[in-house]
Amino acid sequence: MTETATTNAVEAPVEQVLVIPTAVFHEIGHFQGFCDDMDRYLEIILDPIHASYRPRNEMEEDPSFKQLIPYCIFRSGNSVFNYRRGNDQGEARLHAKRSVGVGGHVSTLDLNGVGSPYAEGMKREIEEEIHLDAQWTERCVGLINDDETEVGKVHLGIVHIFELDSPKVAPREKSMINAEFARPDDLLRELGEFETWSQICLKALFDQ
Repeated sequence: MTETATTNAVEAPVEQVLVIPTAVFHEIGHFQGFCDDMDRYLEIILDPIHASYRPRNEMEEDPSFKQLIPYCIFRSGNSVFNYRRGNDQGEARLHAKRSVGVGGHVSTLDLNGVGSPYAEGMKREIEEEIHLDAQWTERCVGLINDDETEVGKVHLGIVHIFELDSPKVAPREKSMINAEFARPDDLLRELGEFETWSQICLKALFDQ
């Protein structure tokens, strides 16, 4: 009689990300595109009464929840940081699209920081994606909702603008290619190359 050796594979832990029920978003006031009424939304959507952490793999396919995403735009003078998403970027539905946003999911990794989980998640995502060597000030300027795309149906963007004293931003992730600063007017002329959230932000914030 021979014995067969078996190996128990160790499964990686499932990422738990910050979400709110889509119904809560609709109760506050549904919109399509960009909304600058942060006071109406932020306190409610970040309240632990409504916000919770759920498995990311499930949330990506469940439009009854909205994943909360800090979406950070870096501006130096009259120029905006932008890049193209390579094939190594995590969200396959955005490959090859250009973007002006840096950020990502808030997760249970962010629960033990000194700030709020949301602020810690934004900080972590920025540090993972870019080298930021400039002095800056930051302000939250609005929210993005896009129910017309499969990615947008399961995400809600919270838009922050970082005003830099110099254009010292460089990619840390190899999935960020063709990174540069450019004038918004030039980016607006190439709007079709950008992911939907970036198109919404460029038109709402810079198309004067």
